[in-house]
Amino acid sequence: MSHLTDTVLEARGLTKRYRRGVLALAGIDLQLPAGGITALVGPNAAGKSTLIKTWVGFEKPTRGSASVMGIDPWRDRSGALAKVGYVPQSPPLYDGLSVDDHLDLAVQLRPGFDRAYAQQRLAQLDIPTGRGARSLSGGQQAQVALALALGTRAPILLLDEPLASLDPLARREFLHVVSDAVRGDGTTALLSSHIVTDVEQACDRLIVLGIGRVLLHDTVAVALAEHAVSLPERPDGVASFAAADGSRMSLVRGDGDRPATLEEVVLGYLASARSTPVAA
Repeated sequence: MSHLTDTVLEARGLTKRYRRGVLALAGIDLQLPAGGITALVGPNAAGKSTLIKTWVGFEKPTRGSASVMGIDPWRDRSGALAKVGYVPQSPPLYDGLSVDDHLDLAVQLRPGFDRAYAQQRLAQLDIPTGRGARSLSGGQQAQVALALALGTRAPILLLDEPLASLDPLARREFLHVVSDAVRGDGTTALLSSHIVTDVEQACDRLIVLGIGRVLLHDTVAVALAEHAVSLPERPDGVASFAAADGSRMSLVRGDGDRPATLEEVVLGYLASARSTPVAA
């Protein structure tokens, strides 16, 4: 993909190897444009969290580079974090503090934190700010973490599998708040998940990550328009995988027996990664 003049998140040859030779990211090249919601989809251990943590400045690249609006987060973590609202999988809340206490703490720690805006988001969901974080449901805790990220008024939201432990209603409410912020405020959001059905209705772009490599990066509209499924398998397809009934199908570019769903596009590319060795 060519360089984008409005790139807000970038990775160039980004490689991360942990101790004992575990390769989490294998020379990733990515340029994410401003605006909209991008789904970062892949199985567990695909490298999704490592990629996001590199942009936050929590992980140092072994090789290559990462940047947030042109800032290297490892060399200038505070500069990069000023551009980012970050929500990890487990809400970073303190059991002994109320929601109001968390908002007050954010005001002290984050210059420019918009307490009224964060509180407004919570009020829309009827989340009582006087209650202790420990007494809230999992969905409410996730919404508090999201409100704290939105209150930073940062231009980028990095959401690292925040839906993983939520029930279906809580997931829908969370995605609604993210979509509302992106559409209303012009925020750019990267939403990581290992379940494509959680994010397909909310996202504009799709990144499929598998075994530390980018397998597909495109708009959702183009990904759907350019792919179909073939029954039976085709040797010229992207890859073959099992359908829900156990039969085999192939994801293909161009004409097939029927259009592919977004889930089938993701499954096809993840299947393709199994037959392609990862460079050391």
